Amino acid sequence: MTEESALLRVLRGEALAKPPVWLMRQAGRYLPEYRELRARASSFLDFCYNPQLASEATLQPIRRFGFDAAIVFSDILVVPDALGVRVSFEDGGGPRLEPVDSEVRLRDLRNEIDLSRLSPVFETISIVRRVLPHRIALIGFCGAPWTVASYMAAGRGSPDQMPARLLAYRQPSLFQELIERLIEASITYLSAQLEAGVDAVQIFDTWAGVLAPREFQRWCFEPLRKIISGVRQTWPRAPIIVFCRGAGCQLPELARSSGADAIGLDTTIDPSFAAANVQTLKPVQGNLDPAALVAGGAALASAMENILATLGRGPLIFNLGHGILPETPVAHVEQLIRHLRAS
Repeated sequence: MTEESALLRVLRGEALAKPPVWLMRQAGRYLPEYRELRARASSFLDFCYNPQLASEATLQPIRRFGFDAAIVFSDILVVPDALGVRVSFEDGGGPRLEPVDSEVRLRDLRNEIDLSRLSPVFETISIVRRVLPHRIALIGFCGAPWTVASYMAAGRGSPDQMPARLLAYRQPSLFQELIERLIEASITYLSAQLEAGVDAVQIFDTWAGVLAPREFQRWCFEPLRKIISGVRQTWPRAPIIVFCRGAGCQLPELARSSGADAIGLDTTIDPSFAAANVQTLKPVQGNLDPAALVAGGAALASAMENILATLGRGPLIFNLGHGILPETPVAHVEQLIRHLRAS
C-alpha cells in the first residue's frame, strides 16, 4: 500500500496536526538550479513546452525542500496560445499577446482549444507522475477566465487591468463571448490534465480584486462556478482549489456556492476572518506574506505562528498569499519547512 497524500486528505476536509505545505511559484528564479535550467531554453514559452526541462523544474523544489505537493511547471497563458493567440515573453518585460479587443480579433480565435498544442504539458505531467512518490500530490492548473481575458484584452499585463475592465463595460456581449470561450477551454484543459495524471487542480484568478462587486459576480464567480461544474461532469471527484486574489468579503460565497473543494487566501485576508467565515465551510490554503518569507528570521516565525494558531486547528494547506518572490533566500524556505515540520 502507498502512503496517502496529506494534501488530498485536507482537500477532503481532514484537519491534520501538521498541515501539508507547498508554495505558489515554488519552481522559480529564487532557486539557483532553476536559473541554470532556464538558461537552456531559448524562450520562456519554449521552456514550458519542453517536457524534459519542465518536468525537471517541477521536481527541483520537491528534491530540495520535500514539499507535500508539486505543481506542474507551465503558465496560465498557454491557454490563449492554444486558442491561436500569438504569445511571447520578454525578459524583464512580462508577456506580450496579440490583443483580442474587437469582434474581428475574437473571430480569429479557435472555437475550441488545440490540445495538440498543449501535448508537451501532458507529457510533463506523465514524466513527473512516474517519478513522484504518491504521498506527494501533483497539482495541475489554469488561469481563471477573467484573469486570462485581462491579458488578452490588453495584450500585456497592467496594474489595474483597465483595458479589460473598459472592454467589459463598453462591449459586454463581446467580452461575454470571450469569457465563454475561455470557460470551455479551461474545462477541456483541466480535464486533460486530470487524464494525464494530476491529483488536483487549482484555478488562479489573480486579478479578481480589481473588479466592483457586480462585475466580480459576472466575470469571476460565475465563470469559476461553470468551470468547476464542467470539470465535474467528467471528473466528479476531482479536487479543485480556487485562488481568487483580492476577493475579500466574497470568499464565503465562493466557499459556499462555487463548488470548489478549497479556497486559497491571499496575503490581505485576516486569518481570523478566514477561520470564522471560510474555513467553517471549506478547507483553506494560504496565506503567508511572501515578503515575510524574504525577511526570514523572527518576522517569518511570527507570521507563520499567527496563521497556524488561527487556522491550524481546521483543514489547512500552508502556502503563501501569492507567488514566491525571486529575491527569496533559499535558507528562509528551509526555515519555513523546519518550522512547519516541528510545529
